[in-house]
Amino acid sequence: MGRIADNLAAVRATLPAGVGLVAVSKFHPIEALAEAYAAGQRAFGESRVQELTVKVDALPTDIRWHFIGHLQTNKVKQVVGRATLIESVDSERLLSLIDREAAARGVVQRVLMQVHVAAEETKFGFLPDELLDYFRARRFEHLQATHICGIMGMASNTDDEDRVRADFQAIADLHNQILRLCPDLRGFDTISMGMSHDYPLAIAAGSNLVRIGTAIFGQRQ
Repeated sequence: MGRIADNLAAVRATLPAGVGLVAVSKFHPIEALAEAYAAGQRAFGESRVQELTVKVDALPTDIRWHFIGHLQTNKVKQVVGRATLIESVDSERLLSLIDREAAARGVVQRVLMQVHVAAEETKFGFLPDELLDYFRARRFEHLQATHICGIMGMASNTDDEDRVRADFQAIADLHNQILRLCPDLRGFDTISMGMSHDYPLAIAAGSNLVRIGTAIFGQRQ
């Protein structure tokens, strides 16, 4: 076994049953992904459209591709139908464009709503109140070809574990609030949060999908 396979096995050993693993492969070469694939990994996360399209074409067709970066509206056409799950829907305008493109292609695009709770201004996402308003008003009922599967978020980039814990708790609480507002939502069951440096805290708060890159592939090249 190679280093990546060993790293994958070590990460998997720390994940409780029911927690999915996205191997964040952005900026890593196709050979690295192929090694992870050979070790049984099937879900990979990319954040740049051009890099995603190259890798989709080069690697096996049973890979589940997660788009985890900020998706510009002019790149939607290249991602819909290619990504199994777009985790980073950060505006209603983007969601509408994804829905229109998915309908035009005759596919159902699975997405997560990205929520912003972190201290940094630089992160994208809906504010919690905006997201609650969206679901309270049931605007998801206008979607034709998009399935909202849950929410995604990031904690503040800080060494303060209490703040990180509180951020993850806020994201998990938001997911539960949405389900209370709309108990008829089907398949709204994904809470994607936690990365290499903080995923144990995310899982403790309720994450059931973690996005791990460095702990698997090492520092990006």
